[in-house]
Amino acid sequence: MNSQGWKHGLALGARQLWRDLRAGELRLLMLSVALAVAALTAVGFLADRLQGGLWRDARQLLGGDAVVVSDQRTPEAFAQQARQLGLQTNTNVSFPTMARALPEQGGASRLVALKAVEPGYPLRGRLEVSASPVRIPPAGEVWVDPALLEALNLQTGQMLGLGDRQLRISATIVREPDRGAGFMNFAPRVMLNAADLPSTGLVQPASRVTWRMAVAGPQADAFVAWAKTEVDARHVRGVQIESLDTGRPEMRQTLDRASQFLNLVALLAALLCAVAVALASRSFAERQLDACALLRVLGQSQRTLSLSYGLEFLGAGLIASALGVLIGYGVHLGFVQLLAGLVETQLPNATAWPALMGMSMGLTLLVAFGLPPVLQLAKVPPLRVIRRDLGGLQTSSVLVLAMGLTGFALTLLMVSRSLTLGLITVSGFALALLVFAGLAALALGLLRRTVPGEQAPAWLRLATRQVAARPVFAVVQVSALSVGLLALALLVLLRTDLVASWRQATPANAPDRFVINVQPEQAQDFLASLQASGVSSPDWFPMIRGRLVAINGREVGPNDFTADRAKRLIDREINLSHSDTLPEHNPLTAGRWVSGEADGLSVEQGIAETLGLKLGDTLRFDIAGQSREARITSLRKVDWASMRANFFMLFPQAQMPDLPMTYMAAFRSPEGANGFENALVKQFPNITSVDMRSTLAQVQRVMDQVIRAVEYLFGFTLAAGVMVLLAAVGASRQAREHEYAIMRALGASRQLLAQVQRTELLGIGWLAGFMASSMALVVGWALARFAFEFAWAPPLWAPLAGGALGALLAWVAGSLSLSGVLRQPVMQTLRAL
Repeated sequence: MNSQGWKHGLALGARQLWRDLRAGELRLLMLSVALAVAALTAVGFLADRLQGGLWRDARQLLGGDAVVVSDQRTPEAFAQQARQLGLQTNTNVSFPTMARALPEQGGASRLVALKAVEPGYPLRGRLEVSASPVRIPPAGEVWVDPALLEALNLQTGQMLGLGDRQLRISATIVREPDRGAGFMNFAPRVMLNAADLPSTGLVQPASRVTWRMAVAGPQADAFVAWAKTEVDARHVRGVQIESLDTGRPEMRQTLDRASQFLNLVALLAALLCAVAVALASRSFAERQLDACALLRVLGQSQRTLSLSYGLEFLGAGLIASALGVLIGYGVHLGFVQLLAGLVETQLPNATAWPALMGMSMGLTLLVAFGLPPVLQLAKVPPLRVIRRDLGGLQTSSVLVLAMGLTGFALTLLMVSRSLTLGLITVSGFALALLVFAGLAALALGLLRRTVPGEQAPAWLRLATRQVAARPVFAVVQVSALSVGLLALALLVLLRTDLVASWRQATPANAPDRFVINVQPEQAQDFLASLQASGVSSPDWFPMIRGRLVAINGREVGPNDFTADRAKRLIDREINLSHSDTLPEHNPLTAGRWVSGEADGLSVEQGIAETLGLKLGDTLRFDIAGQSREARITSLRKVDWASMRANFFMLFPQAQMPDLPMTYMAAFRSPEGANGFENALVKQFPNITSVDMRSTLAQVQRVMDQVIRAVEYLFGFTLAAGVMVLLAAVGASRQAREHEYAIMRALGASRQLLAQVQRTELLGIGWLAGFMASSMALVVGWALARFAFEFAWAPPLWAPLAGGALGALLAWVAGSLSLSGVLRQPVMQTLRAL
């Protein structure tokens, strides 16, 4: 093609683009592209800003260049190696405990997250406090979160009780760089000088304390490499290494999981939009056949038409993609607001990478799914002007279809940032479409055999025959709508039934308070105090901190297991206990409970499955330096949602005096006993009392926050499903115009045809909704059984409700897509035949 031909093709493409934009011919196609780009770029912008913020603040989040985290005092070998490499070191200790106001200040108490810091803290970042020129609290003083002052009705300058000490509140914490995102950080922070910690008496042999030794210096990478090798080679237990590559583990895990979940739903929306683009572009091409035939008669070549339509689609794709990027940027700001509180750091500005990825995704969608049927327009023969049966669209070649699908799948894999996630999403989407298409085809086959006879109303006979006469369109419509409704049905079930089941799993009379760190010498006095306060039958168990070090005589470590949960259980100390009677809320699932059995052990069923344990296995524990072996004689089922005192492992013995332990109690607070907790903490200042009412309320607020984000996110999927339905219904628009024109010419009224159209849409929508809701019940049961681990009775009415919703949605979408079909003049339609 010469330069003149190129100019002519470009000019023709620009005129066609402007004409079709004004006429609305490209509206549905461009909306589908914009929606897919918006879904992917919204997630991309959020992930990009989170990633940038994480790397920017990595040192502040760590408090150093690397951190050695341990549940015992940091091994001396690590501190010695850091000194040999010329690194700065700093250690802090943190754990939950109770803080209290003095009696003359009201005597209120509150669970706090205590941190003891030494000079030099923090090595990286800056601790900001009010009105203090020093970097850490001076001896005899504490710094606190402002929320604690409000909770205890205190002011700076007043005294705060911590264990056996009273320390003066000298400042409030404005910003703590390495606070982290752990659950205990819901509690207000209290920071004190490490020199004051021993005098509080809060750290006991069985206390759960976390030591964090931060290092900083040019040789930090060398230290990290040595430390990881040391942990793996020497099987050092309870020690983790955090570095700039991993960030804070809980922060990294939270961001990774959130990113994967966001990507999953965005990919689903993109896949749905791909179907909508394919259907809309084919419908567009069918409407352009006659115009192309006329252009061929006027002398336009195939190359000129290919160039013009290629330019038209390229322009439409660029406009739709740019619009999608703008929408995605706005939507990601909504995500930031919905996740406020979960993401505390000030995020940096987004880069251009998500926008470029969004633009490339939009163009890939058009090239892979939209362009093949449109390029067939260049092959329309001029003879179609007088013979309408010539030049119809053909099914794209297998090669073109394979190339398009491959390109789109590769783009999705790149966007997903996870090969596993991308493969599961693409293959799962294809499987769902196949299942729904197969069921829809089966339903249509049954419909053909049961077409109503002459005794049935005319509108029902016509609607049934209309659906049976277009089996391909019907299967596409039902399958596409089913996939979109599946996401909606799952959302409804998760938002109502599954969440409600989780909330109802806690009995009305469940314990609402847990008290830990009760010392053995305080046990009798503590129980007597509970009884005097009106607490009846508290759960009362000893707590023993131990680490599993061997199974059947073979030493084990985290590297011996592949599951993340198993690695964590082996790597840390777990809570053990003993009792001569089987707890009533722990039914046996295997074996026998023999009271007083010296070497017996009862194991929770879930941890047994995770670690691959079975009856008869011998376990060896390291309990504060003491070795203890026991044989598994029974397995128990534990309902962790019951809010009762539960343990992974129980020794069936009444007394084990040779082991270091503390005691814990779980009970329901006495009704109307004002000041109960304050009096208890005043009498036993070393205990940690956890009021589960406030804790559960905080968890509930976080859950509701996440649920709102889920609803916000799944709106993309629902919108994509609607786009698919509009495209699927619109794909049959031209055929419906012809059929309805002929029926109206033969005497059918507009009211009858409107009833036929409504019946057809309602039937297709009901079938799609019924199938989607039925599959959603299966998925919901699997989530309840394997993810949430509680019994769930599937609501049997869900398929019927889903069918009704699907029928309504299909009718609304069909009415919008086919609004002008019945108003088309009969003669105009017949002349076009």
